[in-house]
Amino acid sequence: MSTNDTREPVTVIGLGPMGQAMTTALLGAGHPVTVWNRTASRADAVVAKGATRAATVADALAASEIVLLSLTDYQAMDDILSTATDSLAGKLIVNLSSDTPQRTVEAARWLSDHGARLLVGGVMVSEELVGTEQSYVFYSGPRDSFDAHEATLAVLGRPDYRGEDHALAQLYYQAQLDIFLTSLAAYLHATALLKAAGVPEPTFAPYATEMFDMVSYFLRGIAEQLERGDYPGDGASVTMMGATADHIVGASDAAGIDATLPRAVQSYYHRAIAAGHGGNGWPSLYEVIRKR
Repeated sequence: MSTNDTREPVTVIGLGPMGQAMTTALLGAGHPVTVWNRTASRADAVVAKGATRAATVADALAASEIVLLSLTDYQAMDDILSTATDSLAGKLIVNLSSDTPQRTVEAARWLSDHGARLLVGGVMVSEELVGTEQSYVFYSGPRDSFDAHEATLAVLGRPDYRGEDHALAQLYYQAQLDIFLTSLAAYLHATALLKAAGVPEPTFAPYATEMFDMVSYFLRGIAEQLERGDYPGDGASVTMMGATADHIVGASDAAGIDATLPRAVQSYYHRAIAAGHGGNGWPSLYEVIRKR
């Protein structure tokens, strides 16, 4: 498509930082964009860039076949769209908000009851990276709807379609954030551990960065071990790694810092040893984690 008038119209509901970034990217790609936000003044910046401000939710829905939602959670979607259910028929709602996988399934049913379809999305970058080469977004839901609008969705970032099951995009999103949030918390805990000994925060930062860069090396071949259920212990065994987990908890207690995170990790090792995995490699913790 070479001219703006061939780009499909898009509606964006929710103009927090992420919603504004998506609107800006769509405008930059030549899409006519209609926006709506509970606090109308939040639309001022993108209206100045060329977006059209809708007076009501119904007006926003009427403006486009594809409607992107960037909200706090799925309850916010319910609260907003329930005020204009008569305008939902024939719409593709692309909800890029975070919530539980079950909530997405319930939302798909609710929208279907009103003649609309749901495409679930999980944006895997922060707002400043939306529309860049680093950006990618998980999607799940009706394949034909995804295919019909893939070119538009690609403006936000690389579209990664995961399947028809509405829960899948949210599951992939949560799984990635599971790694992300836990890793960031581990960095803060490690920094606090050294700070308790008088080490300034900036002194440790480059070492932490080096460790983050190295972690991917230790994931090589691990997925295959998890799939086979075979965990050779010739490298880092559960007993050896568990001893280190014990030492981290001990050091944390001695330093007087919160030890909730290392205790959680320690508990995996203790339970794996109790289950007979002491001589196996550390990936055998998977057997403890995936079975309550």
